[in-house]
Amino acid sequence: MVEKVEPAAGWPKIKGEYTVGDPKSCVAVVTLGSHLDENKIVEAGAAIVGICKTENIGIEKMVANIIANPNIRFLIVCGAEVTGHLTGDAIINLHKNGVLNNRIVGAKGAIPYIENLPEEAIERFRKQVEIINMMGTEDLDAIIAKVKECISKDPGSYPEPPMVVEIKEEEAAEIEEGEILPIPGEIANIESWVRDIELRVKEVGAIDKILAGIYAGRFQGFMIGLALVLVTFGLLFWRLGI
Repeated sequence: MVEKVEPAAGWPKIKGEYTVGDPKSCVAVVTLGSHLDENKIVEAGAAIVGICKTENIGIEKMVANIIANPNIRFLIVCGAEVTGHLTGDAIINLHKNGVLNNRIVGAKGAIPYIENLPEEAIERFRKQVEIINMMGTEDLDAIIAKVKECISKDPGSYPEPPMVVEIKEEEAAEIEEGEILPIPGEIANIESWVRDIELRVKEVGAIDKILAGIYAGRFQGFMIGLALVLVTFGLLFWRLGI
């Protein structure tokens, strides 16, 4: 029998729109923008099942709940992709590539920025779980079959204690029912452009500093060379009596 451990006290640690099953299960299921029968999926053996509509705070909450439970070793990504946000694509790329300057490398969504998770939490997520890509699939029987297949391959709990990460709830755009409120496409695109401009400005600033250093070094070298030439000619003229 595979080894199991207790998840972090009070798991799931981060509130959201999900259904909780057996916390000792090795499978978590994210249904992206699709509202499927979560009860049937947890009855099949999943630890937690829920939607994830945003490629930033939504993913942060999902990752925080997964790494707080070392028993979860598989993440099934299924359901319809979220238009504009491309949350499924962001999850796949976060696991595959990680982040650079807070941006999920390779993600195509409007604002795929991870700002509330430290680097060690992202690396823990990437190491702890295997991604099962079923994006676009809403077939409940197929999803349940994959849950059972993962359970049959359960490798046991991840060999490190639960990692607890606090997510600033006030930064999540939510409505009273608890559903994450999608950002309008136009606003999301503008915010993405602003983010990219800020990143480019930082890159240009770094390049300017490097070029300034090179220029200063060249100028100093030129002045030193000129001084040596003048001294050499001065000595030569003195020796010749000119």
